[in-house]
Amino acid sequence: MKIMIEGMMCQHCAMRVQKALEAAGVQARIDLEGKCAEIASPVTVSEEILKQAVEKAGYTVTGIEND
Repeated sequence: MKIMIEGMMCQHCAMRVQKALEAAGVQARIDLEGKCAEIASPVTVSEEILKQAVEKAGYTVTGIEND
């Protein structure tokens, strides 16, 4: 799964997003240049919970792609 995220400008931003997603219960790899988070399978959390976690951290989810 890939979550497209707007607003990440630096490594600090990427770490905030990663920590927010990990707190929601998933392992994530943040691609700052690609403005996305790649979530390791299997995903046991709903897309809505992941979106809320990213937005609560202060960033905007622009899309979610499933593999």
